[in-house]
Parts: sequence; C-alpha cells; structure tokens
Amino acid sequence: MKVLVAVKRVIDYNVKIRVKADHSDVDLTNVKMAMNPFCEIAVEEAVRLKEKGIASEIVAVTVGPKAAQEQLRTALALGADRAIHVATDERVESLAVAKLLKRVADEEQPQLVILGKQAIDTDNNQTGQMLAALTGWGQGTFASKVDVKDGTVDVTREIDGGLQTVALKLPAVVTTDLRLNEPRYAKLPDIMKAKKKPLDTKTPEELGVDIASKVSLLQAEAPAERKGGIKVGSVDELLDKLKNEAKVIS
Repeated sequence: MKVLVAVKRVIDYNVKIRVKADHSDVDLTNVKMAMNPFCEIAVEEAVRLKEKGIASEIVAVTVGPKAAQEQLRTALALGADRAIHVATDERVESLAVAKLLKRVADEEQPQLVILGKQAIDTDNNQTGQMLAALTGWGQGTFASKVDVKDGTVDVTREIDGGLQTVALKLPAVVTTDLRLNEPRYAKLPDIMKAKKKPLDTKTPEELGVDIASKVSLLQAEAPAERKGGIKVGSVDELLDKLKNEAKVIS
C-alpha cells in the first residue's frame, strides 16, 4: 500500500511571530522554520503503518519555495521513501494546494493520503477536506486512531460529544489530530541517509494547476497585548464588573 503524506513549512511554534514594520506581512527574516506539528504527526503515522507491514511505500509531498525541501528531507529522515516538491514562491491558498495534491495523487495513485488537520500559520483546517472532495474519496478528519485492514481504514475522530469511528473504503484521506501519536526525532544516521533519497521537483504549471490567489492580504497586525487580570472580593463585585465594565451580561 502506498501512502502519500503532505507536509508544510511553517514558522517554528517556539518562535514569537513578528509583523513587518510596514504591516505588509509577517516578518520571516532570520526566523527559524520547521515542519508543521500536525504534519509531523501525519509522517509518524505513515511510518508506523510501514513498520507494521501495512504500508509498502511512503511518499512525502510539499508545496512551497526551494527552502521547503528542508522539511521534505526531514520527512525522509523520519522514514519516508521519497519526496515530491511542488516548487513555487507564491502564496498558495488551501484550494490551490488541494488541487496540486489531487494532481500528485492522480500520478502516484496512493491508497491513503495523510495530512495534518491544519497548519499553525494560516490555521485554516481546509486542505484535507477539499482534497477529499476533489478526489471523491472518503475522509476521516481529526483522527485520534487509525486502523487499516482489508481494503478499509477505521478512523476514530474527535468530535464535540466525544469520539466517533468512521469506516472508509480505500483510497481515503485522513487528517491527523494531536492525540493520534507522538512523533519521533530523526536520528543522525537517518538524516545522512535522507540526503541520498530521491526528491523530485515539479511546478504548478507542469501539474496544470492555476495557483493565482483569490484573496489579497491588505494588512498584518500583531494581536493586542492581553491586560493583566484583577481579583475581586465577592460574587457581587464580580457580577458588577461583568455587567458594567465588561458588558458581557445584562
């Protein structure tokens, strides 16, 4: 079984985000970049499927600038067999990414596509669902457990009321949640081996996908700093402040 895993290059989650002085965008100058944490979980799940003898090949794919190959090499070091880089310096929206992944899936014919449920930069939580719609495959989102057997995949997913298990026929699309697994760290020998694993580069034009943005970024603003809290002496004082100052109750 071939597994296709999508990964994304984002600002490292430990880094404090800065906005450019002209408020045109987020400042990426000398900022540490990393693989999206939910994508790390997706890669880990694919590797575990291979270790169980369920998956025979893992193909990692990303859309982004040349520097995004660093995250593909990380995926290769973690256990992916080869990688595909869809190279572009443009800002690519969720639907365009889903269309690009659809074309890659058409070429690769995977039985399972695993993505992180969302990226920590745009936080859209859209690409997996859009890809499932474009391919016509079943989808299991927010997966906290994945069980592949006999041409199907059972996905236990987290919902507001608890847990729900859906049974999907393969091929299928799965998006990962935080509690699915704990990603491993790449070992130095595996990092060295990853440099020799195949990494193919394609362009959106070669895949026949128009990635022109439909949304314009007008301005970027840092969130307002949170004010310090206060202690109140009684329930009556709390209610008074909620009513008259915060105006959240009437």
